[in-house]
Amino acid sequence: MRERRESIMPAIHDIDRGKQRNALAMSTVAFTTCFAVWTIFAIIGVSIRRELGLSETQFGLLVGTPILTGSLIRVVLGIWTDRYGGRLVFTATMLAAAVATFLLSYATTYPQMLAAALGVGIAGGSFAVGVAYVSRWYPAGKQGTALGIFGAGNVGSAVTKFLAPFVMVAFGWQMVAQVWAAALVVMAAIFWFSTTDDPVQAERRRTGVRPKSAWLELEPLKNVQVWRFAIYYFFVFGAFVALALWLPQYLINVYGLDIKTAGMIAAFFSVPASLFRAYGGHLSDVYGARRVLYWTFLVGIAATFVLSYPPTDYVVQGLNGPIAFHMEMGLVGFTVAVFVLGFFMALGKAAVYKHIPVYYPAHVGSVGGLVGMIGGLGGFLLPILFGVLLDLTGLWTSCFMALFLLVSGALVWMHVSIRQMEREAGGAVLARLPQLPEMQGLPEPVATPRASGAVLTDWRPEDPEFWTKTGRAIARRNLWLSIPALLLSFAIWQVWSVVVAKLPLVGFTFTTDQLFWLAALPGISGATLRIFYSFMVPIFGGRLWTTLTTWSLIIPALGIGYAVQNPDTPYVVLLILALLCGFGGGNFSSSMANISFFFPKAEKGNALALNAGLGNLGVSVVQFVVPLAITAGVFGWMGGDPAMVKGQPPLWLQNAGFVFVPFIALSAFASWFGMNDIADAKASFAEQAVIFRRAHNWIMCWLYTGTFGSFIGYSAGFPLLAKALFPDVNALQFAFLGPLVGALSRSGSGWLADRHGGARVTIWAFVLMMIGVSGVLWFIGIREQPGAFWGFFASFLLLFFASGVGNASTFQMIPAIMTREMERLMPEAGPDTRRKQAEKESAAITGFTAAIAAFGAFFIPKGYGTSIALTGGPEAALWAFLIFYVSCLVLTWAVYTRKGGLLHDIERARRGASSRPAAAE
Repeated sequence: MRERRESIMPAIHDIDRGKQRNALAMSTVAFTTCFAVWTIFAIIGVSIRRELGLSETQFGLLVGTPILTGSLIRVVLGIWTDRYGGRLVFTATMLAAAVATFLLSYATTYPQMLAAALGVGIAGGSFAVGVAYVSRWYPAGKQGTALGIFGAGNVGSAVTKFLAPFVMVAFGWQMVAQVWAAALVVMAAIFWFSTTDDPVQAERRRTGVRPKSAWLELEPLKNVQVWRFAIYYFFVFGAFVALALWLPQYLINVYGLDIKTAGMIAAFFSVPASLFRAYGGHLSDVYGARRVLYWTFLVGIAATFVLSYPPTDYVVQGLNGPIAFHMEMGLVGFTVAVFVLGFFMALGKAAVYKHIPVYYPAHVGSVGGLVGMIGGLGGFLLPILFGVLLDLTGLWTSCFMALFLLVSGALVWMHVSIRQMEREAGGAVLARLPQLPEMQGLPEPVATPRASGAVLTDWRPEDPEFWTKTGRAIARRNLWLSIPALLLSFAIWQVWSVVVAKLPLVGFTFTTDQLFWLAALPGISGATLRIFYSFMVPIFGGRLWTTLTTWSLIIPALGIGYAVQNPDTPYVVLLILALLCGFGGGNFSSSMANISFFFPKAEKGNALALNAGLGNLGVSVVQFVVPLAITAGVFGWMGGDPAMVKGQPPLWLQNAGFVFVPFIALSAFASWFGMNDIADAKASFAEQAVIFRRAHNWIMCWLYTGTFGSFIGYSAGFPLLAKALFPDVNALQFAFLGPLVGALSRSGSGWLADRHGGARVTIWAFVLMMIGVSGVLWFIGIREQPGAFWGFFASFLLLFFASGVGNASTFQMIPAIMTREMERLMPEAGPDTRRKQAEKESAAITGFTAAIAAFGAFFIPKGYGTSIALTGGPEAALWAFLIFYVSCLVLTWAVYTRKGGLLHDIERARRGASSRPAAAE
């Protein structure tokens, strides 16, 4: 159903026409300038590549990095535009991009280039700002044309290709960056002083109406329709950007052109793919966006098929002997074909964005930002794919082969979706017709509509009768489908810790500090994602979000499988893969939030303990399975060749990623077809945000970092640390035991906290952890002596055991703390009101502490690496951990267990009273 436009939107006839035209004109010019900056590496990248001697993959990554930033930032900028107005956000975006572009001219190394490229990419986010800003000035019947005119700013790519080669040849690529940065600053000033706030923003200021929550802006993104639009844009825009970046070197290498000529012909593709976007908007307004998209995809299929045909020699056996002929597209034919492709891409870009303000008028920023982000990601991913395909096949035309498959898939999905909508629209009429013509005139059959069971519109787990007859079976099915998905998430999160330890064996020459960086990065990305994933289930639904997040695990799994086969893989690619492994770490928060909605309070703790405890086993599984999987070619020729290690059997290290792919696919399919969404599973972020004012939230973050942060950090860092300290011992075959002990001790020690009090058990857990760290330090000091490894290993097992006990006890403390706090914070409220508030805040604190503690997966491995780099050994890091545990013990005693502490009286009065933990990691 289409949404209503915000009520504060003034009547369109009240809008000043001069301001309306000026907003469109200045936005288009500003977007042209931003787009020229965004694609600057298409030209200066050729010179940078020559200076630094970059490989195909490194060059593709450099060219694609600003596209990545400009894509990912679009959702945020779109939301900010809806909230704060396009005039302010557009100006700020241009100024930020100008600073980064100017600093680019001072970069001298490849990492510096990549860092600057991330900042340059901010310019690409301006598209989401402009779409939201311009659409508010025009009625629905003219938005297609208006947005088409604005989108013609893509011609900025052609501006760069026309002018940048001449500036670069005359003054160097650094001058190109400085001139383009100056142009952005000038454009930002002109835009700010020549435009006004859009009608919605102006009306808000006049009436004092506050914009809605940013979280509500994300509500439409749960619709599959939005993601379908995004795939369309992935081709019409993403492929356009990719080709705009790729064509100069394609023309230089295939047709032997110089940089100036190649830039001119590449501009011949960019110009029609930009300027004719305005015409595409007009056609969409007059004939309909759907019809324009059909023509775009059909012509795209034909054009990419012709362009993908490689040079081929044929020999035909004729009557008078063999007849040989050669087929190859010449430069003129190629130029005409890419011109036609660019023309229809321009029409398609306008047609896609014609849909958004019509279907989602109140969410143009967020929906337009998402669609633009996915399209922009095409501009990042496709050049890298083009480089990979070129390396694998040796065919320059392989890039068009990939585009042929992409546009074919988009056309099929669109057509199937449209046919399905048409059948649903005609369903009422068709249901009244007989199945056979001979039945016409006979009594009408009774049509019984089939209800979908994916969405639970009636869910009452606290109703005993409903729970017994219906609810328990559904909840348990969702739980048992969630557990393997979460187990795989933990496995992918920690698989890098095993892979990193084997990289030197297969030919990678990285320093110890670099290896520890690789082991640490999944921790920081996973912990960061947890903060955001906590709020996604109420927005997207548990079924869809679980499916999407499970599918996301395939990206790092496949990436690892391909990257580790080549020791020449750049370090930065491995860093990116390490960050992507964080997808697995983030899934915990959304998984726990999803399962908590299904169970009644009496069974919630046990369900969450099962979900989290068995999910934690993924860490142990990966450290047990991967060392076995990499010793055999289980995937045959599909898995690639092994690495030959001197003095050892061959290693298929790629299996560390590949082995999980089929299980991820099975789990994702099972989640989609077997799980459910709960219609009323909604939670307000504003209501939960009160925890940030609670001191005990931050104290529990500190303590839980000491328990779970230690568990996940030691899991990530132990294999590499053991390998560095005891190179003669195959520690990987024992590494899985530590996480296994930690997971089992957590599941089996909850009764201790229930009986004796969570804070009291937590203190003893920290005492054991202090003993464990002391043991590790002792045995490192005598590591040259026989048997030292086994003492070292036993000390780590004690650390894992104690951290598991502490994981359970710290989470048991949270509901007890908040129940006691509500007596102080809400003295006049009734017991039931205080109980509900305590439960709500306890759940929020549980999720937030889980996110913060997960940073231990970064700090512990990185602490090892930094300590070894600075002092030659890990002892300094371990002494820091010991001091941290002392602070945790003192804090727990001072605040909670001492006489007069918050939990002293409660825990001393406990006589086996059951107080099940609110959640378990």
